[in-house]
Amino acid sequence: MRHPPRLTALLAGAAVTMASTALALVGTASGAAAAPACTVEYSVTNQWTGGFQGAVTVTNGGTALNGWSLGFSFPAGQQVSQGWGGKWTQSGAAVTVTNESWNARLGAGAQVTTGFIASWTGTNTAPTAFTLDGAPCTTDGPTTPPPTDPTTPPPTDPPTTPPTTPPTDPVSGAPELSVSGNKFVDQNGATRRLLGVNRSGGEFMCVQGHGIWDGPADDASVRAIADWKANTVRIPLNEECWLGLDNIKPEYRGANYIDAVEDLVAKVLAHGMTPVVELHWSYGQYTGNSSGCGDVHASCQKPMPNARYTPAFWTSVAETFKNDKRVVFDLFNEPYPDRATSTATQAWTCWRDGGTCPGIGYEVAGMQDLVDAVRATGAENLILVPGLAYSNDLSQWLTYRPTDPAANLAAAWHVYNFNTCSTESCWNDTLAPVAAQVPLLAGEIGENTCGHAFIDRVMQWFDDRGLSYLGWTWNTWNCNSGPALITSYDGTPTAFGIGLRDHLRALTPREEPHP
Repeated sequence: MRHPPRLTALLAGAAVTMASTALALVGTASGAAAAPACTVEYSVTNQWTGGFQGAVTVTNGGTALNGWSLGFSFPAGQQVSQGWGGKWTQSGAAVTVTNESWNARLGAGAQVTTGFIASWTGTNTAPTAFTLDGAPCTTDGPTTPPPTDPTTPPPTDPPTTPPTTPPTDPVSGAPELSVSGNKFVDQNGATRRLLGVNRSGGEFMCVQGHGIWDGPADDASVRAIADWKANTVRIPLNEECWLGLDNIKPEYRGANYIDAVEDLVAKVLAHGMTPVVELHWSYGQYTGNSSGCGDVHASCQKPMPNARYTPAFWTSVAETFKNDKRVVFDLFNEPYPDRATSTATQAWTCWRDGGTCPGIGYEVAGMQDLVDAVRATGAENLILVPGLAYSNDLSQWLTYRPTDPAANLAAAWHVYNFNTCSTESCWNDTLAPVAAQVPLLAGEIGENTCGHAFIDRVMQWFDDRGLSYLGWTWNTWNCNSGPALITSYDGTPTAFGIGLRDHLRALTPREEPHP
């Protein structure tokens, strides 16, 4: 869905501890021409074997600046590969970050946060000396280097090679999913279907300043989803919150946000369900046809991902979860470059290749760019690739699908009763050819009637073909204003939710989760 409802009551975000290394640096003045004092906090927000994500927050303790330059040196051979919140350059060990046009003004007492992804080997020792506009800043007390071991735990069970002849029984618990022809299969080679719900909140609460999740994300609330006989939970995310951009409140960004996502993913896995982590809201100003908002920040659905931040987001997400193939990656919620461009060829070319796209005012990251970002980390996790028209159009998905060296791509599709492709004849014409060649997941199904007659038809069509689907959404919104499955996080269904719950519980044991 493009817009979750605005909240009428704010949630108090759960306090989480930021795993980071902090340096307090205070500039010293020498003479009337000295640059203003500064305070710098350097933190490692995410780390994995050979790479890490970091952030640098600068507080201006002197007079207002219009344009700034931050300098420091990495002491252990670290090399920056991507940066945001400033223009990053590196020469040898020396790193320079200069302002972007939109954050050039740094008032007295004001802060600016920049972030980056870098490589490391041996030890990931933190830098100890920073400058602001050339004036040195000195450390205030000792520093502690970040851990040298990867923070992402290895999978509970080692991966196994599927046998030549697939066994009849699926693995217990959440499977390590891969693509075999047009089916999802687990590590035993058994065919699997993804059947479950979306858990909205992580895409909008943080950017709106209200918290991280909309409603509880504790064990009881996740267990309630499993009680519906769901085996999959899709978790929408926000790239600015994950990357720690400074337009997000500190308590809801960077390491705090990443920790909360990892915790929810772990709870979903503990209940034998597949977590699908998905990029929902992203950076980039778009005010054209069907614009959801005029904001440059990740506060609504944009027509396409952006080249500035989205590849970095997927690099970090992939590094976080690449050691656990039970986690699935959904590249982008609902692309709609077809609303901005004049022809289908332009729209599908933009969708795959990105770059400068007609009608979109920022540089686009195409689906191929995002697949490449994930695979460059070594992650072999299953990737879901959505179509056009808010993921409701797969008519040329096979023609333009990205190349995947891991051969582990599937098609993602969304449908509501108000979409263009909402009839069996359209599904027969446009979905069936795709489903004949690759696995197909309806990542969102729903209707705005607060009933379930429409999704009953969708589920029947998908059941008849052994396909997968997830209901939107496991949130306690008013289902008369949008498709909400529950009235309470204990799993009490709405009239709409009754249709999905009863259908999942009625499926044959072969289609149910295997905890």
